[in-house]
Amino acid sequence: MTKADIVKQLAQETGVEAVTVLAVVEGFMEEVRAAQIRKENVFLRGFGTFLIKHRKEKTARNITKNTTIKIPAHDIPAFKPSPAFQRLLEKK
Repeated sequence: MTKADIVKQLAQETGVEAVTVLAVVEGFMEEVRAAQIRKENVFLRGFGTFLIKHRKEKTARNITKNTTIKIPAHDIPAFKPSPAFQRLLEKK
């Protein structure tokens, strides 16, 4: 499902114009993105959490050149579904 599909579906279900729905969806995504950049987690009760995971620095191997490389510590965005959402997924 794409963002356009979500906007179309919400517009049909709510009767709100697609342009308005698109602005709301874009605004939501921008707020989540901004919170993640500030290293803040976003909790949506009943849905899940958009969180930042910290990865430690580690040593890896480049098997084609048979050398070691250092991968620096970094943060990655992640999503963890709520227990209620998880139960819905398990039923299907």
